[in-house]
Amino acid sequence: MTNATLRNPSTERLDAEASPRRRGPRRRGLTAISFVVVAALALPLIFLITEATDAGAANIWHLVWRSLTATLLWNTVRLTVVVTALCAVIGTLSAYCVERTDLPGRHVWAVLVVIPFAIPDFVVSFGWSSLSTWVAGYRGAVLVMTLAVYPLVYLPVAASFRGADPGQEEIARSLGASRISTFVRITLGQARRAILGGSLLVALVILAEYGAFEILGYQTFTTEIFSEFSVGFDTASACALSLVLVLFSLVVMVGESSLRGSGDVARSGPGVQRVTTRRPLGRMKIPVLFAFVALVAAALGVPVGSSLYWMFEGGAHGLAGESLLSSALYTAGYSAAAALVATLMALPVALLVIRRPSALNRLLTRTTFLVLAMPGLVVALALAYFSEQHLDSFEYQRAPLLVFAYALMFFPLALVGVRASVAQAPVALEEIAGSLGVPRHRVLLRVTLPLVAPGLGAAFCLVFLSAVTELTATLILIPTGVQTLATQFWAYQQNLSYGQAAPFALVIIAIAAVPAYLLGRFFDRLPVRSALSSVPGVAS
Repeated sequence: MTNATLRNPSTERLDAEASPRRRGPRRRGLTAISFVVVAALALPLIFLITEATDAGAANIWHLVWRSLTATLLWNTVRLTVVVTALCAVIGTLSAYCVERTDLPGRHVWAVLVVIPFAIPDFVVSFGWSSLSTWVAGYRGAVLVMTLAVYPLVYLPVAASFRGADPGQEEIARSLGASRISTFVRITLGQARRAILGGSLLVALVILAEYGAFEILGYQTFTTEIFSEFSVGFDTASACALSLVLVLFSLVVMVGESSLRGSGDVARSGPGVQRVTTRRPLGRMKIPVLFAFVALVAAALGVPVGSSLYWMFEGGAHGLAGESLLSSALYTAGYSAAAALVATLMALPVALLVIRRPSALNRLLTRTTFLVLAMPGLVVALALAYFSEQHLDSFEYQRAPLLVFAYALMFFPLALVGVRASVAQAPVALEEIAGSLGVPRHRVLLRVTLPLVAPGLGAAFCLVFLSAVTELTATLILIPTGVQTLATQFWAYQQNLSYGQAAPFALVIIAIAAVPAYLLGRFFDRLPVRSALSSVPGVAS
C-alpha cells in the first residue's frame, strides 16, 4: 500500500478548492511579517555598512589589509577548521554509538552528552584554565570550544541515524562491502547533510565567540573587535574587521551549501518503519564506555568540578548571597522575555518557508543565520546606534533593548525549533478549518499553534539557554545598576577572584541544564525529517 492510496479524496478536494480569497491575504501577511523580521535582523549589518561608508573606502581598505588582519584571519580560520572537524567526528561517533549500537545505558549517555551545551564557553574555559596553565592559547581554544559545542553536531546526526533506512546497509553488505566501507559510504552518506548542518552551526558559533578566547589569551576577530570598540574607541577599525568576519561567514555558508548535495535520509519503501538492529560492540564495549566517560568528564565534569573547588576554596567569601539571587532573577527574567520574543518572531518565518517553499523564501531563511556569526558586541552597538541616532536614545541601557538584542542574536536558534514542528504539522487541517468559515486568527490559535506547540517549546528553550550565557552584548546594554550572572561572573573572573566567580558559574549551569535536557528529549522524539529540516544546512 502506498501513501497515495491513503489520501482522503475529500481532503484533496478541500486542499485544491481552498478559497484564494482566504489564502491570499494570509500568505501576503506572512510574507510582510517575515520581511519585517528579516529587516530587524539586518540592523547589525546596516550599522557596519553605514560606519564603513562614513570612514571612507580608502580608510577601510587600509584597515583590512593590515598585517594584523592577516594574523587574525589565520588564527580564526585554523581554529574554525580544526574545531569543526573535531566536533564532526565526536558528534557523529557518539551519535552512532547511542543510536546504532548496544551501548550500555545509552539513554543516560544521550542526556549526558547534550548537557555540556548548557555550559557557557567562558565557563568551560574558566574551569580548565584555572586548574592548569597548559590550557591557553591555540591548544586551549581547540580543547575548550570542541568540548563546548560538539552537541550541535550530535543532535541532528542522532536524529539522522535514528531515521535512516537499515535496508541500504544490508544491501551493501550482501554485495560484499566490508563493515568499514558500508559505514563510510552508506551510514555516513545518509547522515551527510545532518553532519554538515551541525558543522555549520559549530563554525558560526566559533566565529562569534569572545569570552572563552579572552580568558585563554587567544586572539581572533571577535576579541580584536571588542578591543577596538571598547578600549581603543576605534569604530572604523572595528567595523572593518566585523565586515571581514561577515564575509568569512558567507564563505562558510556557501561552502556548506555546495558540499551538502542531495543526501536525503530515506527509507527503501513508503510506509517502511523497520527498527534498526543494534550492532553489538563486543570487545569494543569497554573502550567505548571509557571514551564516553572521558568525554562527559572533560565536557561536564571539569567545569562543574572546578567551580565547586573554587567555591569551597573561597570559603564564606565565595558566597555572594543577595547579589547571587538578584543576578539569577534578572538573568532568568531577561532570558525568558527574549525567548518569548524570538519564538514569536520565528513563527511567521517558519510558516512562510514551510507553507510557501520557494528559492526566495529559502534564501530569506538562510540569511537570518548570518547574525549567529556576528559578535554580540556588534549587535549591541548596532541597536545602541539606532536608538541614539533615530529614536532619541529610546530604551538605551534599559531592559527592553537588551531583551530585543537577545531576540535578534538567537533568532536562528528559535527558527530551528519552530521550523521542526511546522514541517510535521499537516496543512490540510488548517485548510479544512478555513473552508468551514473559521476566521484566520482562530485557525492560528485553535489549529496551528496546538500542532506546533512542541516546536515553540523547543525554540523557547534554545533561546533561553543561549541568553542565560550571553556576555558581550549584555556588557554593553545592561541597565544601570543591574548585574546578570554572566556579567557578575565576568567581573570576578577578570579580577582573578575565582572563589567569588565560581557560585555564579554553578548557578548558570544549573539554570541552563533544564532546557538543555528538554532539548535533548525534543530532538530524541522528533521524526527524522522534521529534525533535519530544522537545521540550516540540512533544509532543502
